[in-house]
Amino acid sequence: MNETAKKIITAIVILLFFIVCVALVITGQRQTGAPGLIRQLVGIAGLVGLLWLYNRQYK
Repeated sequence: MNETAKKIITAIVILLFFIVCVALVITGQRQTGAPGLIRQLVGIAGLVGLLWLYNRQYK
């Protein structure tokens, strides 16, 4: 696999992970109680992880 294909696949995986994390935050906001809070925290942790991954290359 060449470098361009690897970058495209990585970008698609990151985009899908981003969409899943945002969906977790949105659906967690609609729920009340601990399950909704936990869902939101998992989504936010995923978004922070993506932000860390992005900023790591510009260190």
